Amino acid sequence: MSFEWPWQYNFPPFFTLQPNVDTRQKQLAAWCSLVLSYCRHHKLYTVDVMEAQESPVFNNKKIERKLSVEAIQVVFEELRKKGNLEWLDKNKSRCLVMWRRPEEWGKLIYQWVSKNGMNNSVFTLYELSNGDDTDGEEFHGLEDWMLQRSLQALQTEGKAEIISMDDGKGVKFF
Repeated sequence: MSFEWPWQYNFPPFFTLQPNVDTRQKQLAAWCSLVLSYCRHHKLYTVDVMEAQESPVFNNKKIERKLSVEAIQVVFEELRKKGNLEWLDKNKSRCLVMWRRPEEWGKLIYQWVSKNGMNNSVFTLYELSNGDDTDGEEFHGLEDWMLQRSLQALQTEGKAEIISMDDGKGVKFF
C-alpha cells in the first residue's frame, strides 16, 4: 500500500512558513498531520533533522520544493508541544516521533490481551512485540522504548505489572 500525500504537498507555498498567524497555524497543523501519517505508514520512530530535509516528507522533488531545516525545527517543536515528539539530544538534532502516544499503544495492547482471554498471563517483552501470537497486530514490531512506555502507562492504570525475568523484562496483565 503506497502512502497518500495530502493535497497541500503539491502546493508550493506549503513549503514556506507563512507569515500570517492564522494561516501558519493551519499550515503547521497540516505539517504535523503529514509527518505523523508518514511516520505511521513507514513505522518510523526516530528521525534525524538533517536527514529529514532530504526525506520525501520535506522534499517534494516533483515540484522541486523542500522545507528548510529551520522550518522543520518549527514543525518538530509543534509536534513536541502536542506530545508527539521528544528530543533525544540537547542540540535537537534527533528525535523520537510518537505517531501514537504510549497510552494509546497501551490501550491497543490491553484490548488484544482482553480479546484473547490472556488476562492474568505473563509475557516477555519480546513475545509481545515480536511473537507469533501478535503477528498482524498494530503493535507487532513496536520498538522496545515505546513498548516499555506503553506498559508503564498500563501499570499506572493498574492493568499490568512490569516484572524482571531471568532473560530481561516481562509483563503480567490483570
